[in-house]
Amino acid sequence: MSTVPPPPDRSRPAITLVVVLLAFVTVPMSISGAAVALPGIGEDLHAAGAPLQWVMNAYNLTFASFTLVAGSAADLVGRRRTFVAGGAVFALGSLAAAAAPGIVLLDLARALSGIGAAGVFASGGAILATTFDGPARTRAFAALGSAAGVGLAVGPTLSGLLVGGLGWRATFGLHAVVLAVALAGAGHLAESRAERRPRLDVAGAVVFVAGLGVLVLGSVQGPEWGWSSPGVVSLLVAGLGLLGYFGVLQSRSAAPLLDLTLVRNRRFLALCMVPVVATFGFVTLLTYLPTYLVGAGGFSPQRAGTVLLLMTAPVLLAPPLAGALANRGVSTRLLITVALAFFAAGNAWLTVLGPDTPVAVIAGPLLMTGLGAGMSFGVADGAMSLVQPEQAGMATGFLNTMRIGSEAIVIAVYGAVLVSLISTRVGSHDLAARVAAGDLGGATSGTPAAGYTDALHTLLYATATVCALGTAAIALALAPPRGGPGTPVAAPSSAAPTSEDTRPPSQVA
Repeated sequence: MSTVPPPPDRSRPAITLVVVLLAFVTVPMSISGAAVALPGIGEDLHAAGAPLQWVMNAYNLTFASFTLVAGSAADLVGRRRTFVAGGAVFALGSLAAAAAPGIVLLDLARALSGIGAAGVFASGGAILATTFDGPARTRAFAALGSAAGVGLAVGPTLSGLLVGGLGWRATFGLHAVVLAVALAGAGHLAESRAERRPRLDVAGAVVFVAGLGVLVLGSVQGPEWGWSSPGVVSLLVAGLGLLGYFGVLQSRSAAPLLDLTLVRNRRFLALCMVPVVATFGFVTLLTYLPTYLVGAGGFSPQRAGTVLLLMTAPVLLAPPLAGALANRGVSTRLLITVALAFFAAGNAWLTVLGPDTPVAVIAGPLLMTGLGAGMSFGVADGAMSLVQPEQAGMATGFLNTMRIGSEAIVIAVYGAVLVSLISTRVGSHDLAARVAAGDLGGATSGTPAAGYTDALHTLLYATATVCALGTAAIALALAPPRGGPGTPVAAPSSAAPTSEDTRPPSQVA
């Protein structure tokens, strides 16, 4: 299988890179930026608990569920076409969110934006994979991963400024405007698709979307219905069962939505797990720390966003540092291991946090966590150097399904567990839901703030444990065969691959 070469007059690599990177900054910004807006949304629309949390969950759910489908569809109908369609849907959903008069319509608009985001992410990586070759391809994917990390990183700060100055609706309006600007350059993107175009695996797509959706729904409703309630247990079991059935369908399909040979590539799968660990160690903090700072710490949204610069600024500075170290011969496997270990250490260290804790005290763990994120972003997307161009859409879809799917599930579960833990400390589920959304009635001490702090500390220790285990597993999976060459991992910067393995990607896949 090979890709159809793009028309020469439409192939503009430099413009292609700018357009795709701008979109990849904006789409994840809508995840982390919305977290800062939640308290304002709840106050303005008189919402709390699950309906308010679905502002995050609806976006993450559809984003994760449709990314794999969009990746395979892009290979079939055209990567540029899928990118433009996804960007238009994302912008439309963001505009609808900015104008939503109530929480239900806001949740629906966010779900629509998530579908569009799936099309952008799945096709954007595939466009770069078919536009660039060799070292240029490695540099493009390093920039792509960094762009996604930058979007996550700057989201809270930018959203905090907008919420404080113009209100929460400006956050979603900005996302629509920036994506529209990116689409203005889409005419310079080359079209490409798989030469052999089998039918889309509709049955597999339906089963996957249903399975992931049911699993996330069960996770979100856990604190509402009770984790041991028949409804929640049924949803969780059904979700896992459907995802298992999806794997069976793919093994039997002549034209699978996901070619299982991809996940049998140990190093490719290990690199796809890097953003999963980053979700636990970094994205959860981007999502829930601003709410804690505003609610329990009494910070304004602007100040909370400014404090998060301690964690997000290293995301801008660390990738060049990691690249320089790789160019000096430092093992990329070592760089990945250190980056992920920073997540574990940073989350454990952040348990010094309290309602009255000075910013200087939490600066260390925030900087460490941000440094880990900066070093890891861009590395995982090097997994695309291990696949052939004809599988670009599918592989990108899988990589981003791991990234966004983990964010959807982990953020939902994190929030659900946080509410449950707070509930055991304040004695009321309704009060716990309000506290987790940042509504402490203006109090920065007493039972609500103390219960919130204690619950968050418990989650931080649990997250640190998960990150430590993930770090060890990924380091083990990236170990080269005994007596074999080094790990064929793309350098986490715009630099050329290191001396660990100088073979072209086609020889190391």
